[in-house]
Amino acid sequence: MTTTVTVLVADDEELTRTGLRTLLSALPGLDVVGEAADGHQALALAGELRPDVVLMDVRMPGIDGIEATRRLQTALPAPPKVVVITTFENDAYVYDALRAGAAGFVLKRAPSEQIGHALRLVATTDSLLFPDSVRRLVAARPGPPPRPPRGTPALTAREREILRLMARGLSNADVAGRLTVGLETVKTHVSNLLAKLGARNRTQAVIMAYEYGYVVAGAGDGTVSGADGWTARAGTRFSGPSAP
Repeated sequence: MTTTVTVLVADDEELTRTGLRTLLSALPGLDVVGEAADGHQALALAGELRPDVVLMDVRMPGIDGIEATRRLQTALPAPPKVVVITTFENDAYVYDALRAGAAGFVLKRAPSEQIGHALRLVATTDSLLFPDSVRRLVAARPGPPPRPPRGTPALTAREREILRLMARGLSNADVAGRLTVGLETVKTHVSNLLAKLGARNRTQAVIMAYEYGYVVAGAGDGTVSGADGWTARAGTRFSGPSAP
């Protein structure tokens, strides 16, 4: 690891913040540059310190982690990535944070090495963080309505195929290799996908793909839906992020 990832820890419990700072600072390639006790402070420090990643608790007084994540996306020209940290595996707040633009989530009880891996991954790659857990989180929610909602974006067959591979956690380079196309071609398709879906990052795009029915949350491989971009979702029990 030659790149040091700077991290801002946001949590309303001082003991939790101190513990995370101590544990993460001991890991290679990570530098905890600040601590925030609530969403207001997280927004202010993110602008001041410009960290690569904010490790954001979702349940905080005042501005919670969901709203802070949403505001970060527009407050800075190049906002930091957000990784939500939560106590509960199937917390609805986590889904809302991902929908608001968080790049992924980890559990507070996870080993520090796993949390560190997640922070480095979202900061330095374009892979989806814990794709199986994202799929299970979506599958635990009610399925989509029987017909596509009005305004569902129209995606080409190639875009749906790339979206399916994104949902499986493949990076742009992995997708290019799988489809035997150039990396720049994949990047163009991904940019078009984000624009059509109105998504700020891959995770938000994948969440929206499940909501619109372009990808089936209950399928083990993130099966893409039919030509009309719509299909029913099967439900599975969410069990939290697996080890990297």
